Amino acid sequence: MIVALLNQKGGVGKTTLALHLAGEWARNGQRVVLIDADPQGSALDWSEQRAKEPLPRLFGVVGLARDTLHREAPELARDADHVVIDGPPRVAGLMRSALLAADVVLVPAQPSPFDGWASGEMLKLIDEARIYRPDLIARFVLNRCGARTIIASETADALADHEPPALTTRIGQRVAFADAARTGRLVDEFDGAGAAAREVTALANEVGALGR
Repeated sequence: MIVALLNQKGGVGKTTLALHLAGEWARNGQRVVLIDADPQGSALDWSEQRAKEPLPRLFGVVGLARDTLHREAPELARDADHVVIDGPPRVAGLMRSALLAADVVLVPAQPSPFDGWASGEMLKLIDEARIYRPDLIARFVLNRCGARTIIASETADALADHEPPALTTRIGQRVAFADAARTGRLVDEFDGAGAAAREVTALANEVGALGR
């Protein structure tokens, strides 16, 4: 399964979610490749930091920030159970290529009306991609949700009957994710029984079920 995390709005946590999805699947014995399709190369930076620590390699990270992604990602998928694409913000050609490569598109959004409005162009691109990929699955994933905030619940309710709908799993605004990004680790390596690790497991299970 090829899963792309895409949103034209920056700062919504695409890289964090991509790394943790890849890590969770790899931790469960699946072969995973992460494609860093963001010219900023944040996933590659994380991988390099992990190697410096040194920490064991969990999955491969490949830099492919070019609009031939739809041809190259399926080649990588032949030798993997999952390919995760960490997509770019505001690069239309790359975004379209990632959409054509993907089986599942996740649109990370923070629980804010502004994030919803900013996702409008992304949804147009998904509609365009479905002309060529009618079976393309798309879901919002609510990320960086404050604990027990009303706006997170209201956003989830608003997206319940939306197209695409939101995943049931929500990811909290937690210091563990920032620590993981800084040190080349994943949250389960800090606290495998903590709330962040439980959310990642739930997300990976829910996304994995979409491809069955």
